[in-house]
Amino acid sequence: MTYPPNQGQPYGQQPGYGQQQPNYGQQPSYGQQQPQQPSYGQPQPQQPAYGQPAYGQQPSYGTPQSGGYGGGYGAPASYASWFHRVGATLVDGLIVAPFSILAYLIDGPGTQTDAATGLVTPTTPGPIYWVLVLLGVLLSVYNQIWLQGRTGQSWGKKALGIKLISENDGQPIGPLLVFVRGICHILDGIPCYIGYLWPIWDDKNQTFADKIMKTVVVSAR
Repeated sequence: MTYPPNQGQPYGQQPGYGQQQPNYGQQPSYGQQQPQQPSYGQPQPQQPAYGQPAYGQQPSYGTPQSGGYGGGYGAPASYASWFHRVGATLVDGLIVAPFSILAYLIDGPGTQTDAATGLVTPTTPGPIYWVLVLLGVLLSVYNQIWLQGRTGQSWGKKALGIKLISENDGQPIGPLLVFVRGICHILDGIPCYIGYLWPIWDDKNQTFADKIMKTVVVSAR
């Protein structure tokens, strides 16, 4: 059965061999390149992994992470207040005070009156006085120089929760430098003890001796 030359093909008839069907979503023929679909295993530069830099970008080696403390030995603890420092000094003084009081009461210097002439003469301290005074001095040296130099805390500072450390490395400065710092406290008393009051308004709560020795007193709690 033949059809007129001007009529189209019957419904459902397939096109001849080699003709393409312009259907929606048509797949390209075998071997045709698909630029929008990279081949298996090929990296996708436009889609970097989560949390990683884009392809070809390398972070600088040794770059510090943001948020870290950038200077010195690390972020220091809060500086000790002037009142805590005064309180620690009072505690250290009260520890050795009994030795001086007992020395004076038991065998301290005094006066004696001659019964015949009524002449009053001073008396020299006895041996018990000197023994008690020496014990008080040794205890003070151990507490404020040796112990504070090794640990950063005298008994008074430990009771008040504060600590003496180096401003450079955050460590105790040692007995020798604590002794030198004690000598530098002479400058705190000249004039009018202004150096002892300096921590009230100083940014780091330092006395003159602290500034000379590069030390700070910080909270240890």
